[in-house]
This record gives sequence, C-alpha cells and structure tokens, in this order.
Amino acid sequence: MDNKDSSLGKLFDYFKNSSPFNSREREDIAPLFTERKIKRRQYILQPGDVCRHFTYVVEGCFRLYAADQDGKEHNIQFTIENDWTTDLASFYDQTPSLLYIEAIEPSVILQIKHDKVIDMYVASHKFDRNFRIIVERKYISLQNRTLQNISQPAEERYQAFLADYPQLAMRLPNTQIASYLGITPEFLSKIRKDMTSRP
Repeated sequence: MDNKDSSLGKLFDYFKNSSPFNSREREDIAPLFTERKIKRRQYILQPGDVCRHFTYVVEGCFRLYAADQDGKEHNIQFTIENDWTTDLASFYDQTPSLLYIEAIEPSVILQIKHDKVIDMYVASHKFDRNFRIIVERKYISLQNRTLQNISQPAEERYQAFLADYPQLAMRLPNTQIASYLGITPEFLSKIRKDMTSRP
C-alpha cells in the first residue's frame, strides 16, 4: 500500500461516520484527491488567493487565521488529523480570501478541487450529503465560538478550547492558544496556574 492509498484509507474511514462509500464509489472518488506533504509554517492559503481546495488533514495540524491592520494575528480555527479545513466563503464564492491557512506541524493532506466538489454534488447524492455534514459542523463550530467570545470569560473559553481540542493543549505553544482565545500568553499562563492550584 503506497502513501496515498494509506491516506485515502483514513479519508474513507472518516466517511463511515456519516454516509459510507461502497467500493465502486471509492474507486470513482479516490482519483479526485491529491496528496500533499506540507512543511511546518507552510501556507496552503494566503489573503488575496482564491481558495480552490477542500483539504482533509491526514496528519499534522493547521490554523486558520486573520491578521489585522497592525499585523496582529487572530486564530479562528485549528484543524488536526481526521478533519477538514478551508475558507468556506472564498471556496464557495470563488473570491479572494482574507485568511491564512498555515501548517503548525509537518503535515500530510488530501485536497479536492472546487470544480470536482461541485461536480460531485450533482453526480453523487452520498457525496453531497457527506460534504453538507462537513460544512454544517464547521458552521456550528464557528457559531459556538462566536457565542463563547461574546458571553464567556476567558477561563470558560479556555475550558471550551480544551473540550473542543483535547489533543492540542500539549501540541500548541501558549501564543497560538492565547491568540485563539483573544487574550495574552501571560494571561493564559495565569489561567492555567489558577486551574492547577485549585483543590
């Protein structure tokens, strides 16, 4: 089994949780995906580029973020193994992105192009259903994050982060987590210290 076959195996295992593809469907879908190896700190999307791929993360970790006028970075979402990343607005509207997608770790991804996704929405009800579920989950995640930011204090947001990304607390530096929470790394360190000091 070559590397792409192994990656595709993980991809189709992912779909078993929603609408599994049969062997013939897998044969039709597999050639639509391209495997890429991504270096740490390599971008797969930058502002001004049109997002032309839906990306499945086989190994590694990515962050979706924006930079303000002062150059300060604001993490919006993290994506680790067995999940998807894209700029939904740029992908579906085919307009220039305002966001970055950057690898935090060396990563392996599978990408499918925009036109292939749209073609498969028409050709395969099961494919359409699977991708609708992916988009719905991403929307729900972003909606929950927005509500947390406007209604919860920083410690509760950190606890929500730990619940959403239990594997990431030890994989990410404080600066990345703090950017996601909208606080300083120093304040995050204080939150962590306060939480560990409680009986």
